[in-house]
Amino acid sequence: MRWMQEAREVQSSRAYLSTIVVRLCINQLRSARAQREVYVGPWLPEPIATDLRPELVDTTVLAESLSFAFLIMLEKLGPLERAAFLLHEVFEYPYSEIAVIVGKSEANCRQIFHRAQQHLGERSPRFNVSPEQQERITDQFMRASNGGDMQGLLSLLTEDIVFTGDSGGKVRLGHRVRGRDKVARGSIAGLRPLLSIMQSRREEVNGQPAIVGYVDGRPYGVLLLDIEGERIRNIYIVANPDKLRWLQNKTR
Repeated sequence: MRWMQEAREVQSSRAYLSTIVVRLCINQLRSARAQREVYVGPWLPEPIATDLRPELVDTTVLAESLSFAFLIMLEKLGPLERAAFLLHEVFEYPYSEIAVIVGKSEANCRQIFHRAQQHLGERSPRFNVSPEQQERITDQFMRASNGGDMQGLLSLLTEDIVFTGDSGGKVRLGHRVRGRDKVARGSIAGLRPLLSIMQSRREEVNGQPAIVGYVDGRPYGVLLLDIEGERIRNIYIVANPDKLRWLQNKTR
């Protein structure tokens, strides 16, 4: 509505719409950050089914920016840092345009971007993992977990692996577990009560292979793996029903 009312006076529709969208997103991020202070347990991003939305990951840059590990890294940034980082790094906006969009000076935007880089540290993974590797290791993890193969599961995990579960306090799920033995035993023990009623299958979520569990045809949880070389260094499970809407919409 606002765009339609002011479109005639706008000299650059790209700059105008970018400014509106980014500022709305910054306000939304600030509100979400405040809400997370009372969130039960760890907070993880909402999983997005991308197998039916190839335009979301049709370039390497878009695919990387939507990956679960990258979205989690972005949580280290404040709303303004995140906006400046994404605009410059992902969408290749020059600092002069970013300054107009966020309402800061160009010099200030340079400082904000470099501060964001420092907070993120080294963004690139230490080992490049091909889609085929991701699929193979995800399938191996699913078979080992479903089959109760403890040794097979242990062989897939790094020594310092971290399991993070986001349930929002709405379903039973471990919050955070560290160490190979604890994570392996927890994975098998946690899945066992559900195996008789849950159907698990590999699907594309956030541009990467993921394990989605369904109960009575509805998504119960999404498991994503952060892989380093031939081993899994992080396991993320999102089981908060409020965050599974993208997958629920897919099944309708």
